[in-house]
Amino acid sequence: MSQVLHTPPPTTAPADDDLAALAARHGLTVSGARPTLPEYVRELWDRRHFITAFSTAKLTAQYSQAKLGQVWQVMTPLLNAAVYYFIFGVLLGTKHGVPDYIPFLVTGVFVWTFTQSSIMAGTRAISGNLGLVRALHFPRAALPISFCLQQLQQLLFSMAALVVILLCFGVPVSVSWLLAIPALVLQFTFNAGVSMIMARMGAKTPDIAQLMPFVLRTWMYVSGVMWSIDRLTSKDDLPHAVTVALETNPAAVYIDLMRFALIDSFHASQLPPHVWAAAIGWALLAGVGGFIYFWKAEETYGRG
Repeated sequence: MSQVLHTPPPTTAPADDDLAALAARHGLTVSGARPTLPEYVRELWDRRHFITAFSTAKLTAQYSQAKLGQVWQVMTPLLNAAVYYFIFGVLLGTKHGVPDYIPFLVTGVFVWTFTQSSIMAGTRAISGNLGLVRALHFPRAALPISFCLQQLQQLLFSMAALVVILLCFGVPVSVSWLLAIPALVLQFTFNAGVSMIMARMGAKTPDIAQLMPFVLRTWMYVSGVMWSIDRLTSKDDLPHAVTVALETNPAAVYIDLMRFALIDSFHASQLPPHVWAAAIGWALLAGVGGFIYFWKAEETYGRG
């Protein structure tokens, strides 16, 4: 008696189109897929409380191990200003011809520190928080934005010390101080945009974080933090292209706006042409462009 063995018919793997149709029929989506831009903005707005809480917690923990605690939030930029005053103001003589040089210098240091710290924190926003990125689902732009918000909070602490310095050096309280509010809003938008650009680049190439201190230090030296751009650009022997580059430098634009708002001896004639237009333009270019650039790589963060 013979036994016939029947082999099962060969099976073929389902096509990708069939799997996609099956997933769509049951409402399944790709894990970690990038949402549309409007949806991404809505998700980010829904997590606004997380962004503010995360930034505040980071700010509180920053100096938790130090004896003086949160006093270092004010002491650090003040000590930097003292060093710059000795080197640039006294040894190199940049204070000559600049009225109210100490308020001029301290304002520049505080405003520049806001931009510098925001960009440095943004560069490590993804690469330095991979555990959080891989464990939780949330719009990744929340990280660089929260770090910028943290630096804004720190700047506001420093501004209290700046007000005391202004009053001690005879700078009167003026209505123009209110101009500091829109200037800070525009600077925050610019900082957040650049931070998101650097966060995407830093997520792919972490070594960028090692290079950024040198880039930022060079940027600081050409931004008029310790010296007056207006005095330099008024010289006839300076090439026009260099003058335009110095005057439209975004860091210098926001520093000059804050000086104009807070220091009465810093006049409108010392501002670069169309300074408010430049400030708004840089904020929109960096803020909107940086946000879209970061969003386009949303599904790659924390992988590989």
